[in-house]
Amino acid sequence: MCYVTYDEAFFILVTDFSTYFFPNIVTKTTFLKSYVYMTEITDQECILKILDGDTQKYAVLVNRYKNFVYTLVLRMVKNKEDAEEVSQDTFIKAYKSLHKFKGESKFSTWIYSIAYHTCLDNLKKTKRKQKTITINEYTEHQIKSLDNVLDTMEREEKKLAIQNCMQLLPSEDSFLLTLYYFEDLTIDEIAKIVHLKSNNIKVKLFRSRKKLTSVLKERLSPETIEHYAYRRK
Repeated sequence: MCYVTYDEAFFILVTDFSTYFFPNIVTKTTFLKSYVYMTEITDQECILKILDGDTQKYAVLVNRYKNFVYTLVLRMVKNKEDAEEVSQDTFIKAYKSLHKFKGESKFSTWIYSIAYHTCLDNLKKTKRKQKTITINEYTEHQIKSLDNVLDTMEREEKKLAIQNCMQLLPSEDSFLLTLYYFEDLTIDEIAKIVHLKSNNIKVKLFRSRKKLTSVLKERLSPETIEHYAYRRK
């Protein structure tokens, strides 16, 4: 059996849609070289070069955001095959609409927003039943206490604990919490991504954190919580 790495698999996706939508834009050499080049150019500079005709620079943006876009999408659609398709659609839509990007927000905010709404379209199309989580009556203090426990955990351990719980949460909650915990976005930035007011995001995030607290309380042993809570003091 032949296995490919994630980057190789994503390159296949990139070349597939580039062949169909914009032939000769992304070559394998360009794709690999962009790993080096991507650290030497800003998003806005890259976009200006693409719009000016240097379309192969789109590989830089793909490399820069493919991992987190895929993570966000997977959190929502809960299925690897669908996540690959939606990620591909996201980058296609972003490329075709690049001339509309005015730089009023970060490019990451813009493409995460495209990913979010592409996910919503996918969920409507597949009519996948959403998970439901009972929201216990946790107080803000209790939720903050669990945040403190997560802050104290080792980075990889915290990441694994949250990732394992994300799959058990409804799609939108998973998406918002991924932006909140892994991308460290502000309320205003998240609001721009999902096209809602900041106050609405505050309410949604609070409810999402309550759901995550419910799941974490079930999956983290009391000893683990006590251990990290003690270390926090």
